[in-house]
Amino acid sequence: MSIPTPHIDCDDKSKIAKVVLMPGDPLRAKMIADTYLTDVIQINGIRNMLGYTGKYKNKRITVMGSGMGMPSIGIYSFELFKFYDVETIVRIGSAGSYTPELKLKDVILVESAYSDSNYAKVATGISSKILKPSKAINNKLKKSAEKLNITLKEERIYSSDIFYSVNPDRWKKIKQDKGCMCVEMETFALFANAKAFGRKAASLLTISDSLLNTDMLTPLERQKSMTDMILVALELAKN
Repeated sequence: MSIPTPHIDCDDKSKIAKVVLMPGDPLRAKMIADTYLTDVIQINGIRNMLGYTGKYKNKRITVMGSGMGMPSIGIYSFELFKFYDVETIVRIGSAGSYTPELKLKDVILVESAYSDSNYAKVATGISSKILKPSKAINNKLKKSAEKLNITLKEERIYSSDIFYSVNPDRWKKIKQDKGCMCVEMETFALFANAKAFGRKAASLLTISDSLLNTDMLTPLERQKSMTDMILVALELAKN
């Protein structure tokens, strides 16, 4: 397969930076580009998953929406790693808390991702159910957060294939048996693709809701208020 790919309408590799920040919501990608980047060019993708390459403090960076779920981020990260020679992808997304210690807007640096999904095994041949990020990128993110005086909480997270379940207490067993402190739907697939291609990946998550109570950010807050996580990721890309 050559470029453009079936999902990224870009026939020039140089238009996509070596470091890509990947929110799930394409509207968050646009907000980041509009707010923080200069000299922006737009990169088209199907299903309105637009990407934007621009400069953040004179460092080129690409921001691209991944969509929701492991199949979606699996497609975009696979194509970016394999066909566009991207070196590092940092997911910047939202997560639901499993514990009272993780509150709304807390920023999580993923230490490892557990999943019962078959994504890694089927797509990459990786059989492990627990995958880790790049240690080097995580260390850089921690340094970025320290420089910005932003607190990161390092946790194991659960990457789920589902959002709804007929068993509302299913998460309690996952927390107890696997030590997962929050849940989202993409990181495990990103880590699998990075491992398969020998590239680097990390995941920063902002707590947007809780499975313990009714605390929840609004859709607009999810799109616009996750500033700490975004600034940490941008600071990484700058260095």
